[in-house]
Amino acid sequence: MAPSRVDAIHTATYSSSKVQERVQTGDWRDDFFRDGFAVIKNVLPKDRAQQYRSDSLTWLESFGLGFDRNDKSTWKKENLPQNWKGGMYLHFSAAHEKYMWDIRCEPGVIKPFSELWETDELVVSFDTVNITLPQSIVGAYDSSPWPHVDQAPERRGLRCVQGIVNLSNSGPDDGGLVVMRKSSSLFNQFFDENPVTGPTPWRTAKHEDFHPFQQKDLDWYRAQGCELMKVCAEPGDLILWDSRQMHWAQFGESDLIRTIAYVTYTPAAWMSEEDRLSKKELFEHYETTTHWPHTNLFSHGKAMVTVDGVETPDPLERDEPITKPIKTEKLLKLAGALPY
Repeated sequence: MAPSRVDAIHTATYSSSKVQERVQTGDWRDDFFRDGFAVIKNVLPKDRAQQYRSDSLTWLESFGLGFDRNDKSTWKKENLPQNWKGGMYLHFSAAHEKYMWDIRCEPGVIKPFSELWETDELVVSFDTVNITLPQSIVGAYDSSPWPHVDQAPERRGLRCVQGIVNLSNSGPDDGGLVVMRKSSSLFNQFFDENPVTGPTPWRTAKHEDFHPFQQKDLDWYRAQGCELMKVCAEPGDLILWDSRQMHWAQFGESDLIRTIAYVTYTPAAWMSEEDRLSKKELFEHYETTTHWPHTNLFSHGKAMVTVDGVETPDPLERDEPITKPIKTEKLLKLAGALPY
């Protein structure tokens, strides 16, 4: 297991952000600052979202394990490469397929982050795709709620805003994001009143910006007036949420394949030169990382399988994407491979 970097959080410094969380803007940011999340409609045209969804399913079919989008009899867990939580692909260079970088470079996807952070000089996470087959067909997943935040209690203030680009529908019965509405604004109060004590096995280097919650914690937030809600969105919509917001992914009851791309952008000015060089190396090796674009830059590593009790590399693992991105200046700056 990688050594803990919790101590590094306490001394982490950032350039001061111009973001003022209570200023009325007259746009989606009012919803975001009030509720801790927002849905920005039509950042992608519907036809382009549909094409990206097709690209993601083509990628899944490329493993040759028997999955065929057009044949529901092939929609089986055993016909898929290894994944996490039913559909998050953290290996196989999935984060760096050309269509994923095309999504990250879409002006409509970038614009809300530029508006939020008040800068066009951004870096983007090497987050990945989620392709979750419906449990109504493939059988139940481990669907227990796993409420968490993706910001360490020691990091205070608005430091990271995560995003989902919807490539499929996310209605009430479809798989999607669940949030504890308005919980982000109570982040400091919660951890002041409920300091983290005892063993914290999740606090590894890769997961320094992660904190899980228990049922009693949900009750605490409810007592403050927060409520759980499923976020609904359509293909081409962007869902943004504060990393201090309690959230998790919910499996759907419909027969829809949930297909999304995760995107997170933060100001490049927040990234140290040391971290930029680390990010550049991760990019050059097509590694998938955490939700954070400018810090906590750790790879998910290579896919492994156990053979006769011994961990060995998954024979399906890939050292590079099957379709490499076109390395434009815009892409390289977003990747941290070129400084602004």
